[in-house]
Amino acid sequence: MKKLVLQMQMSVDGFVGGDEDHRWQLWEWGDDSAWDEELKQDFNAVFTTIDTILLSRKMAEEGYLTHWGNAAKKYPNDPFYAFARRIVEAEKVVASDKLETSRWERTRVVSGALPREVRRLKQGEGGDIAVFGGAGFASALVAAGLVDEYQLFTNPAVLGRGRRIFDKGGFSRLKLLGSKPYACGMVVSRYAPAQGRPMIEALP
Repeated sequence: MKKLVLQMQMSVDGFVGGDEDHRWQLWEWGDDSAWDEELKQDFNAVFTTIDTILLSRKMAEEGYLTHWGNAAKKYPNDPFYAFARRIVEAEKVVASDKLETSRWERTRVVSGALPREVRRLKQGEGGDIAVFGGAGFASALVAAGLVDEYQLFTNPAVLGRGRRIFDKGGFSRLKLLGSKPYACGMVVSRYAPAQGRPMIEALP
């Protein structure tokens, strides 16, 4: 059975996005990156374990797939951008009740109750399912108890206020799977639910 892996950039004080326009991430997905080589390698290693990427409609329409598709073409031989090539190759699933068809390659649209659709994805064969945000979509997955593994990329910054992903999920305990600091200042921590929290069912 597949796992749903949620990977998020986060500040030290637990925000995944700021209310003000601060440059707080060590890498904001452009050509300039402050990530060290070890972090780049470990980040790419995650993509070798997944074969499906779950996206919100908003993230798809805001250009996630186009951006990384262009990066894969721009850096075809750069080992750091192997993940971008993997994004192009992987199956993409967009959860939306507003889109009827997909306009992106290797991408399909699913509609209806999110827990039901995620359960169907998990029952497939192959690698795991990755989710990379945004904040509202990630928050809905957390609140519904759908996340099997959290990968939190904690940047060396404090935002003070902003957007969170755990506000709606209520209390839960997590089990630490691993935590690793990097020379650039990033700390990546991996967690799983500490016990079998039942998936919240929705309408059939």
